[in-house]
Amino acid sequence: MTRCLFAFLASWRDKAFCDDGGQHKIADDRRAEIKIYFGLLLWLSLFHPVLLFAGHGVEDSVDNLPADRVKQLMDAGEKLILIDMRPAKEYQQSRLPGARSLPFAELANRFGEVPKSGRVVLYCDCKPYDVADRAVFLEYRGYRNIFIMPEGYQGWVKRGYPTETNRR
Repeated sequence: MTRCLFAFLASWRDKAFCDDGGQHKIADDRRAEIKIYFGLLLWLSLFHPVLLFAGHGVEDSVDNLPADRVKQLMDAGEKLILIDMRPAKEYQQSRLPGARSLPFAELANRFGEVPKSGRVVLYCDCKPYDVADRAVFLEYRGYRNIFIMPEGYQGWVKRGYPTETNRR
């Protein structure tokens, strides 16, 4: 019995070399290899989406809305839904104007409070990939209107933009 030595999906030529030194026409059409490839790709995309972003931060897959742009949109009168993901105590002390509190740790249980219409901007006082991870969480649940402000709350304050300090 002749065993052919194949590299996974590497034999796109008409001939492959066998261990007996002879050449063997590839009779099993390339469609089988293509089906395996696409099946693997589909399986990875459905069950391991993080692997698709290997080498890239999850924040690369989320729509960013920089603090400067958020301020421009607010000044132009656009209704933005700002979600402050910092702990409630920090939110009560100071926040972006009109922001709603939805602490990072509570999102999994309270994501239904996030509107599915309008432009929703998530921000916190954390690393951009942390808030981007939460945005991906929402996108997997059908939200298509989620943006992150990568500079976070401190980036907003450093630019001298207004904040609210009264208790809501």
